[in-house]
Amino acid sequence: MSDLRMKTVLVTPEIPYNTGAIGRTCVALNLELILIKPYGFSLDEKAVRRAGMDYWKHVQLTQYDSWQDFLDNRMPLREGLYFFEEHGAQSVYAPDYQEDAYLVFGCESKGLPNSVLKGMDDRVFNLPMPNPLVRSLNLANVATAVIYQAMRTQLGG
Repeated sequence: MSDLRMKTVLVTPEIPYNTGAIGRTCVALNLELILIKPYGFSLDEKAVRRAGMDYWKHVQLTQYDSWQDFLDNRMPLREGLYFFEEHGAQSVYAPDYQEDAYLVFGCESKGLPNSVLKGMDDRVFNLPMPNPLVRSLNLANVATAVIYQAMRTQLGG
């Protein structure tokens, strides 16, 4: 039986607080959190647990050594991959998200590597920021906004 739940994927996350906060969101929505190494911190760090509060122990966590390791093991369908970057050509409001979608976010300082995005231009989405004074938003905030948007039909929206 296939798993029809959405999954959140963080590629080489750097800041433990963001990973902890995203983990907490995943617990709230019963989503798997997939982390792609290398990380900019240890998962044992207090900051991860503090941000995830006492929910971190409930995170459905899967780790992969690289993006290729993830692709080889999960074999996600191309149309089930949704990448989020501030330069994405489409808004997060555009797609009808698949129930088993992989919502993929990059690291805080560099976003997603070109090697991950190569050939995926039509799968890259942005969270609109109308005010040009703001260059970027916090990764945990973006992930939460995107996850709730992607799940809106499942959550009764």
